[in-house]
Amino acid sequence: MTDSAPAIRRALISVYDKAGLVEFAKFLAKRNVEILSTGGTAGAMRDAGVDVIEVGDHTGFPEILDGRVKTLHPKVHGGILGRRGDPAHVGTMAEHDIDPIDLIVVNLYPFEATVAAGGDYETCVEKIDIGGPAMIRSAAKNHESVTIVTDAEDYQAVIDDMAANNGATSQALRRKLAGVAYARTAAYDAAIGMWFSEQNEDPFPRRFSLTGARTQSLRYGENPHQNAAFYSTSEDRPGVATAIQIQGKELSYNNLNDTDAAFELAAEFDTPALAIIKHANPCGVALGDTLAQAYAKALKCDPVSAFGGIIAVNRTMDAAAAEAMKDIFLEVIIAPEVMPEAREIFAAKKNLRVLETGDVPDPAAAGLMTKLLSGGFLLQDRDSGRIGRDDLKIVTKRQPNDREMADLLFAFAVCKHVKSNAIVYAKDGATVGIGAGQMSRVDSSRIAAHKSEDAAEEAGENEALVKGSVVASDAFFPFADGLLAAAEAGATAVIQPGGSIRDEEVIAAADDADLAMVFTGMRHFRH
Repeated sequence: MTDSAPAIRRALISVYDKAGLVEFAKFLAKRNVEILSTGGTAGAMRDAGVDVIEVGDHTGFPEILDGRVKTLHPKVHGGILGRRGDPAHVGTMAEHDIDPIDLIVVNLYPFEATVAAGGDYETCVEKIDIGGPAMIRSAAKNHESVTIVTDAEDYQAVIDDMAANNGATSQALRRKLAGVAYARTAAYDAAIGMWFSEQNEDPFPRRFSLTGARTQSLRYGENPHQNAAFYSTSEDRPGVATAIQIQGKELSYNNLNDTDAAFELAAEFDTPALAIIKHANPCGVALGDTLAQAYAKALKCDPVSAFGGIIAVNRTMDAAAAEAMKDIFLEVIIAPEVMPEAREIFAAKKNLRVLETGDVPDPAAAGLMTKLLSGGFLLQDRDSGRIGRDDLKIVTKRQPNDREMADLLFAFAVCKHVKSNAIVYAKDGATVGIGAGQMSRVDSSRIAAHKSEDAAEEAGENEALVKGSVVASDAFFPFADGLLAAAEAGATAVIQPGGSIRDEEVIAAADDADLAMVFTGMRHFRH
């Protein structure tokens, strides 16, 4: 392919989003580009003093079927698809009086926005664009001669390129914009396909497309030798993808991953809650009457790991909480809102990233999660399962008291956000020991107890924080040894899914140790 496209002489512009339209159209008009257009787009340009030819006048055929058919015509698509360097194409175009169209500027009916706004079935169907995608794909296919623009963000690039190339565009730009165009129609069709799957109550359709819009090019990925970027999807869920960054350095790949984990965990609770995350695992979680109180309790669980961690809260960040956090090195703080006084305190730490989301995600809301594998990916529902007091089955002779019951429910909610195998000790609405990501549940129990001993020593206390605590396990204890390790550490009550073939053996061991134990019937593996 040679870079032989002539100067742009004719453009067809039909856009729903008219941002930047008038300025771009005026530039084209100054270069004597003939502009074809339709409906509201034509009206907007005429109002700005730009001469426009209606597509119906160009084709000799009026818009019909309430505007459903207006650009689907041989004089439009022939003008786009005709190969300028092919004598047969040129002859056919001349025979049928088809003028070449060198520039297509199209963005699509807002189908995604209509769905997000809760449009009914008929309204959503009417917002499925047909002519727009057809023109985009035609122009992108013939990018040897035709320039396709699908996003106002690219207007300036076209202006600069035409100015540098005597009214033509470069092959490099045409190729780039063709790729952008096909990615746009792919995302558009994927959104329509997913909507139909939802309407047909088929969450796992025969074909599934995952699309997103790049919101940030990252310096690197998990490690400096890995390239990375951050993409947002159409899911309307408060979090890192929708947050406003108030201050601080650019977020890294690991910052984004860990901040998401922290905020999702903090959102689990209905009372003021704070989570400290390190490497996608919590190192301290607590409830409190205030965020400052919750912070002090969460920090106590593992103050060493909290250094360089990420903090998420589910309430407005106030000055008292910000003041409490100012003396520790933190990477990110995320909150639904940050009070002006808190902002002033954080401003003293210019590298600290502070994010404001406006709301917290609903932990019970449905959603999908993907995990890439070699040659494929796994797709599943988000783990939105929640356990309440009425869902629990008490299986031991001793019943949990009210304090233990509250802590059991808290610990199990935290456990859902800890990498498997997960063990969480909790007392008085705060984690006091966390064991994560071990191949053996016994090892997780022992690590959590060991971390609790270290935390007690750091706090100057005489005994491990797990003494008198409760313990949660993300999956059943396959043998009694993991449960007994928790009892030896000082736990008095246990919450676990149950369901092992050795449940009776484990229950008997709990009774022998005078433990109270409840089954949830729900597992929370997190790999």
